[in-house]
Amino acid sequence: MADYYNVGKVTSAHGIKGEVKVYPLTNVPERFYELEYVWVFDDQQRPRKYDIEYVKIISKRVCVKLKGIDNRDEAEKLKGAFLKVDSQNALKLEKDEYFIKDLIGMKVYTEEGDFVGSLVEVLQTGANDVYVIKGEEREILIPAIKEVVKKVDVDNKVMVVHLLEGL
Repeated sequence: MADYYNVGKVTSAHGIKGEVKVYPLTNVPERFYELEYVWVFDDQQRPRKYDIEYVKIISKRVCVKLKGIDNRDEAEKLKGAFLKVDSQNALKLEKDEYFIKDLIGMKVYTEEGDFVGSLVEVLQTGANDVYVIKGEEREILIPAIKEVVKKVDVDNKVMVVHLLEGL
């Protein structure tokens, strides 16, 4: 099965022409202008490809018109759906950037080799992401900054961290 990456989540219908408001799940909302199509999965997790007719960005929200969604009722049915791109349309990552889906489930260790826990969630805050690590006894939050995250091995699903005082 091909890899798919979330780029947005439909929050509501917009207007009467079938447009949908989308909460962008990307650091670059303008990338919607470059997309020719997106994928939406149905309840049985079957992908359906929608060509994009046009995109508007309205105060940090993205408004998208998908081909074949031509009225408000059809647009309302997409509420809560994730808009996804396939791997060939995914953004190319810079050094030290990772897709969230590749981080989830990583085993996290200290530099000394002690097991901290598993990365279960990534919180996207304004300044930097925060990793939620679930250990055997507690859950800890660590900032995704170079002073803390020392190594990320996506292939082996392992992260090495330096825990700052108080974490």
